[in-house]
Amino acid sequence: MKKVGILGGGQLGRMLLQEAANFPVETWVMENDAACPAAHLCHHFILGDIRNFNDVYEFGKQLDAITIEIESVNVDALEKLEMEGVTVIPRPSALRIIKNKIRQKEFYQANGIPTANFVTVQNQLELEQHIAFLPAAQKLGEGGYDGKGVQLLHKPDELPLGFDAPSILEKKVDIEKEIAILVAINKKGESALYPPVEMVFDPYLNLLDLQLAPADLKEQQLWRIEAIAHKLAKSLDSPGLFAVELFVDRNGEVLVNETAPRVHNSGHHTIEAHFTSQYEMLWRLLLDYPLGPTAALMPSSLVNLIGEKDHSGPVVYEGLEEVMAMEGVYIHLYGKKETRPGRKMGHVTILGKDKHDLVRKAHQVKRTLKVIS
Repeated sequence: MKKVGILGGGQLGRMLLQEAANFPVETWVMENDAACPAAHLCHHFILGDIRNFNDVYEFGKQLDAITIEIESVNVDALEKLEMEGVTVIPRPSALRIIKNKIRQKEFYQANGIPTANFVTVQNQLELEQHIAFLPAAQKLGEGGYDGKGVQLLHKPDELPLGFDAPSILEKKVDIEKEIAILVAINKKGESALYPPVEMVFDPYLNLLDLQLAPADLKEQQLWRIEAIAHKLAKSLDSPGLFAVELFVDRNGEVLVNETAPRVHNSGHHTIEAHFTSQYEMLWRLLLDYPLGPTAALMPSSLVNLIGEKDHSGPVVYEGLEEVMAMEGVYIHLYGKKETRPGRKMGHVTILGKDKHDLVRKAHQVKRTLKVIS
């Protein structure tokens, strides 16, 4: 029985632990909230700050392996643990690149990975010197998640909305489709690609609203996406599960948006829709088991359950029974007791053979199942 720890106790940690029940593993979780979604599913819960060096080091030194469910962790402590023989997946060197969007974009540039043009700014004053770069998206170097830390700037009079902090200003892309693809790499360097998915984002919250799998792509676009994602993941020189988000622009060009070095929202559908879920795949990596098959069992769509506008407080799921009565529909609630506008509270996966039926059912779920207080 290997001892494996997870830094972070949110919904990703929760679903990772649900899969852990199928493996010979003793699980540990550290989070600063004893009521977090993952707390009651692990063998050992440690109250601590995943950003604090001593907390992470003391947590990790008793373990055989350690992973993350969010990037905002203390990388210095993970480096020390790795030097002392603890398996850290992803490696701290890869995490250090990815957790900072400035370093991440510079990594793409240095490794010949196509991405949107960008400039780096340190503060609001520097931002105002790049009026000619608009329209653009400003992204905080660190601390952003789930659409937070991103500001779209279209005209000079919107510059006061920008962040007064180190960030990148990324030239706006004329997007036709937003795609995500999961890449798994083990310690031997063997890799497996999941079929790419198409993501539709909420324009106001800037987070995933609806997803279709597999993505509807031309053959050459598919090959290009797979080649870019594979090269990116290999260049990080780390075992792990990497979710690569990409744009396909109106000219058919493929550009990397950003990468997550962990299980990811765009891979939730794999629980029901694929031979090997992203969560099982990460356990295979952590425990040195063979990579699993990544093919889809059926096409799928996915809907995020997001806290409704103007609703904050104890959560109520309106329309839950109606959605549970639908065929081929799987509901995952994250166990969060409090809802607030824009908070991820769960997701719904829909299986079916017909794309139009998948889209129809997804919109039916969105209309029916509401997260209120």
